[in-house]
Amino acid sequence: MNTESNSLVSRRGVLQTGAGLLLATALPPLPGRAAGSSEYRIAAAPASARLAGVGRPETDVWAYGGTIPGSLVRLRQGEKARLVVENQLNQETTVHWHGIRLPNAMDGVPGLTQPPIRPGDSFVYEFTPPDAGTFWYHPHANSLEQLGRGLSGAVIVEEREPVAVDRDLLWFLTDWRLNEEGGIGSGFGNRMEASMSGRVGNTVTLNGRVSEAEAVRAGERIRLRLANGSLARIMALRFEGHRPVIVAIDGQPCDPHEPEGGRILLGPAMRVDVMLDMHGEPGRRYGVVDDFYEGLSYRLTQLAYDERPPIRAHPLDAPLELPRNPLPEPDLAATERHDLTLQGGMMSGMGGMQGAGMMHGMTGMGRGPVWAINGVSMMGDGHAGMEPALTFQRGRSVALAIRNETAWWHPMHFHGHSLRVLSRNDKPVPHRQWQDTVLMAPKDVVEVGFIADNPGDWMLHCHVMDHQMAGLMTVLRVA
Repeated sequence: MNTESNSLVSRRGVLQTGAGLLLATALPPLPGRAAGSSEYRIAAAPASARLAGVGRPETDVWAYGGTIPGSLVRLRQGEKARLVVENQLNQETTVHWHGIRLPNAMDGVPGLTQPPIRPGDSFVYEFTPPDAGTFWYHPHANSLEQLGRGLSGAVIVEEREPVAVDRDLLWFLTDWRLNEEGGIGSGFGNRMEASMSGRVGNTVTLNGRVSEAEAVRAGERIRLRLANGSLARIMALRFEGHRPVIVAIDGQPCDPHEPEGGRILLGPAMRVDVMLDMHGEPGRRYGVVDDFYEGLSYRLTQLAYDERPPIRAHPLDAPLELPRNPLPEPDLAATERHDLTLQGGMMSGMGGMQGAGMMHGMTGMGRGPVWAINGVSMMGDGHAGMEPALTFQRGRSVALAIRNETAWWHPMHFHGHSLRVLSRNDKPVPHRQWQDTVLMAPKDVVEVGFIADNPGDWMLHCHVMDHQMAGLMTVLRVA
């Protein structure tokens, strides 16, 4: 494996990127939160950040609360939240509360669920999160550019009872395309990229900065919340010398298990919570490596052990399993079954596909769609009058077979619901995995199940943002 240390790389080495992460000993509340409440004021506005590290120029970004990533929103399971979003940009925006099962009117899709927030205006989002876990928030208007310029942040919904760990850490990963002057590269909506892997950057940050090494202590147990806020980059993380245990995917607890092949696969928009028992040697360093792209591995950071002896002689004597969320189980014996087929991409002959909707914000993309679902392309971010591909009666158990007939990877995200992943390529999926963003490899067939219990018109789209904007999106209706 050709593993590069973390550094800012040239534009020629788009995937050979440098990165790092910031391990905080505490997860700070968002400025503007009223004491003892779940009420926040969040401003989307221009800001600056030193993304590429010490000695590099600052980058002009768009940010929530003035920071990259946007300051943490911490909510409580089963308690009402009120979030006032102010738009200080020079274009319309919305906020989508990714992965949270909330009312349709709070989902943040312009035209479909709410009017866009105009410059100088604000919008009040109110909902009660039913599930504890790791979620995030981002725009659903001009998504490719707004997310690509920095508008994203994490949402942590706390369990009713604290989980027994020594530290609870958030690693929010984002990749950026920076030019040699440190600015964000132009070219959002490049048609060539949209027809392949999307806009993959050349600099990866964790919690908004590049870092060479992070301090840990032998003997501690860390709950590590991984979130991928990138536009297109898929990651496969290896923790050298360690055995992370996955305990939740997309905010939903699963049966604790070690990742297949020792790699934690993290597509755009996905979150994975792991438990890490720090059993390395005091004084040593261990690499965290992303080797998803063959031949283009790089070191994300290093776990740097303190010289002091372990804080305990044996691993923490506490269960790894997280408390389950109140997800309704689909009745697999009485499901209605449907197929959704993903089509398009480079060399696919998309010219005959039926286009629907507007290609808002896709400068340079050309006029036609690049991707389709069941032969229909919906382009852009969402708008009024989008016709649903499927309609479900409320309360019905549904099984969807999603077929990726393309040559590219797609993280498929369904708004307002969590999906029980039943099988992949006719093989049962173990560990009781629920996801809102299902990563599909080329030619994959994945079957998911859910109860259609959240009424409204809900987006289903690829979270490689170029793919969504260029047609890989549809609407599913719960009547």
